[in-house]
Amino acid sequence: MDTIEQQLEARLGRIHARQRLGIEKEHGHRVFGRGLNFFHPENWYSAHALIRFAIQLVGMYERGQSNARNLQVKTNRIHLPHLPQAFHDFKILHLTDLHVDMDDRNLAALIQTVANLDYDICALTGDYRARTFGEIDGAVAGMQRLITTLKQPVYGVLGNHDSIRMLPALESMGVIMLMNETTTLEKEGEKIFLAGVDDPHYFRVDNIQKAAQDIPNEAVSLLLSHTPEIYRLAAHADFDVMFCGHTHGGQICLPGGIPITLDSKCPRYLGAGKWHYQKMQGYTSVGAGTSIVNARFNCLPEVTIHHLLRA
Repeated sequence: MDTIEQQLEARLGRIHARQRLGIEKEHGHRVFGRGLNFFHPENWYSAHALIRFAIQLVGMYERGQSNARNLQVKTNRIHLPHLPQAFHDFKILHLTDLHVDMDDRNLAALIQTVANLDYDICALTGDYRARTFGEIDGAVAGMQRLITTLKQPVYGVLGNHDSIRMLPALESMGVIMLMNETTTLEKEGEKIFLAGVDDPHYFRVDNIQKAAQDIPNEAVSLLLSHTPEIYRLAAHADFDVMFCGHTHGGQICLPGGIPITLDSKCPRYLGAGKWHYQKMQGYTSVGAGTSIVNARFNCLPEVTIHHLLRA
């Protein structure tokens, strides 16, 4: 057993660590099968060059790249009747699908965008690496550059692009990774709870029961998940709010922001922005980065500041 495996078993427990490592090693990243949906275009690397060539052929690639650096700062207000008064207007900076090693200009634009924002905590909902396999050094270095510009505390979960071997490095940067775990947020003697699950989309090592087991019944609870695909499970576990990403909002969309694909097994209304399911409120960020091809059309990248408000 190598040192990283020992570290992961000590951090996550033997079963979780071996499941995640085993899937990465044994299954690789398949184009078909595995995960919640059948087709995984992000793993079909021979198609990436074809898509890029097609965009270049029609003379739109530079515009698509420029769009990918045109980050929007969005605001989302979340009204909660049982929110403790101390948390009224508590602000959460939500970053997702960063793919920091995709293009250095994208990362520079992201760092510039978040540098002077006002928020209480930062929440990262996964996909820090551009590729879905191979080396992690580029993504780790990019995350280090970003994290140094973020205000603490920073909380995070992993996505389907991320290797579990990135976990020790992220935690050494000060990111509080929630691997099917819950943490307590305290302010002026009052508490709310923030939970996070490991990737539900491809690796399917999420465990909402474990993440939620220590949350009191009447407490305000927030869930970080890479993907919205577990929205039913989250709602029935009585989470008040779910923050997620993964979909990129389609990234390359038809006019009007209509996504061609969301690469997610969920209703299309969960693909971007604010949504509700039963009593739970949710928000799916279209993400700050790009995947497959470094271009965006009719779907600009975003960072989001969520305001928790007492109704």
